[in-house]
Amino acid sequence: MNAVLDTMARRRSVRAFLSEQLKEEDLQAILEAGRNAPSGGGNRTTHLFVLQNEDVLRRIQAVVERAFAGMELREDLYKSLQNSIRLSKQGGYEFFFRAPTLIIAANRKSYGNAMADTACVLENMMIAATALNVGSCWINQLHWLDENEDVRAVLHGLGVGEAETVCGGLALGYPKEENAFRVLEKGGNEVTYVR
Repeated sequence: MNAVLDTMARRRSVRAFLSEQLKEEDLQAILEAGRNAPSGGGNRTTHLFVLQNEDVLRRIQAVVERAFAGMELREDLYKSLQNSIRLSKQGGYEFFFRAPTLIIAANRKSYGNAMADTACVLENMMIAATALNVGSCWINQLHWLDENEDVRAVLHGLGVGEAETVCGGLALGYPKEENAFRVLEKGGNEVTYVR
């Protein structure tokens, strides 16, 4: 099989990480893969914030937990959002799974392709991470809380601008599981051929 297609088939969301920080060359290769992602009109307006400082990670974890804990748990909410609220109310919610690196991906609020462009960046980085045996997991929580005043204050302190919106994030680290990157038999998305 083609090496790229094989890497894509082996990519998995990793949610258990070693505490060891990423090697600088692995981090830079992953970031470069994201920076080379396609974007609408070649705009390349996705802004990546790489968080590796433990104090900063704990601070953002705490503000996210407080924000979710203050939300009403309703049955009509998206299942993963319900889970974030429920776990935050219990205390100790680790939305990025204690990964040693958290990347926040923001884009311009006024840009119509913000989410699509950022998704391409994050997917490129996940595929590159898999190729380097680095675990990754897409993180939605900061996107869901992008308009929360306390979360925004922390994000502004990290450099996220007023005109930027958080579109997603990525937890990165070396996986605890030895066989984290294996091809699984799965159904996948539906395909309809119109020929």
